[in-house]
Amino acid sequence: MRVGFLTLGCKVNSYETEKMKAQFEEAGHTIVAFTEQADVYVINTCTVTNIADRKSRKMLHRARRANPKAIVVAAGCYVDSAKKKGEVDEVIDLFITNAEKPRLVEKVLAAKEQKDASGLREITESGGGNQSMEQVLDRKHTRAYLKVQDGCNQYCTYCIIPYVRGPLKSKTEEEAAGEVEALAAAGIHEVVVTGIHLSSYGVDFTEKKSFLELEGKPLLLLLKRIAQTDGIDRIRLGSLEPRIITEEFTKELSEIPKICPHFHLSLQSGCDETLSRMNRHYTAKEYLDKLAILRKYFDYPAITTDIIVGFPQETEEEFYTTLSFAKKAGFAKIHVFKYSRRQGTMADAMEGQLEEGIKAERSDILLNTGKDLEKIYQKNFLEKEEDVLFEEITEIQGKNYLVGYNERYVRIGVPAAELENAEKMCNTTCRVHISGWITDGILHGKWF
Repeated sequence: MRVGFLTLGCKVNSYETEKMKAQFEEAGHTIVAFTEQADVYVINTCTVTNIADRKSRKMLHRARRANPKAIVVAAGCYVDSAKKKGEVDEVIDLFITNAEKPRLVEKVLAAKEQKDASGLREITESGGGNQSMEQVLDRKHTRAYLKVQDGCNQYCTYCIIPYVRGPLKSKTEEEAAGEVEALAAAGIHEVVVTGIHLSSYGVDFTEKKSFLELEGKPLLLLLKRIAQTDGIDRIRLGSLEPRIITEEFTKELSEIPKICPHFHLSLQSGCDETLSRMNRHYTAKEYLDKLAILRKYFDYPAITTDIIVGFPQETEEEFYTTLSFAKKAGFAKIHVFKYSRRQGTMADAMEGQLEEGIKAERSDILLNTGKDLEKIYQKNFLEKEEDVLFEEITEIQGKNYLVGYNERYVRIGVPAAELENAEKMCNTTCRVHISGWITDGILHGKWF
């Protein structure tokens, strides 16, 4: 069979998509682009916002139009959420929950057999199963995702993910180390360690109820173990809970040479009143204290974040408090989200829901501020020498560039025409001189 995949949402979904692709390949099937004609289309869905839900449904319907005879599979978080609400969709042949992803090939073959025999469509019942598939690398880039943890028990008032991802579950050090060794053997040089709530890694191995009681020690031990793998040059961390950043944790982290000085700490709001309504267990000042610790132990760390605008009852003053905070924090990049009501969350029932127009206006203001902050951060690298792990040849403004990232996840391109066989430079690290910008967000590098 020809199988096309489309991934929506987070890095964990990207990791799990690669796992599912590997299942089909090991069973002798062919993976094709989602835009190509396929016998099976798998959409790994997201449900973090209403927009994510709509996009998931849109892509499922697109797959059905592409080949009316194909098996159309909806997998992931949107499925878990839709099942709880009793939603169905006639274009979908197979619903695969997060727990069922390891059994995808088995269920697709059963659905195909049933459809071929009777024309009937199957909707699976929620099943068990753990993520025990062998890891595979991200086929589009030279880095690979390593999911070491699933589930979340923080229950922020706006978030549906704890309800669809389930309880905390971590991989053992041995499991994770084995996956990283396989990555290194496949020629991967950078690993992104990720999870739904990465800071809670290892909590389920103990009797502790919170990651705070463990002080990040299980995650540190895991990272030290991974760093021993020959061939892995960089270890990048996924999103961290701000409260895990302490003097002791950060000092130990800085002593692991392969750790990239790039930290994604979700803020969500720079206003204490809004943070309280969100059930975020820190204040704006405490968050700034965490940034100071990171900057104490790492030179020019790239600190990126998520911010939600238009949360219920957010006043104009509260929004501008967040805007001012973002400037003071000096983020390298801001991911801006307009608040989206999710049925079943506490925030959905709150009074003071804001109009979409107000959310859109505030989103635009914060996005523009984010672009300014990103450029300010990138100026730190002008006329400097940077080690760039190159990933791909990309056309920018009519010219081909060999493009990659430095350790701080700043995107850098070098003219491909200046090299013979530039393609062979992909998945290699070279030192380049930064001379300016190619375009917004991409710095221009020169060969020595």
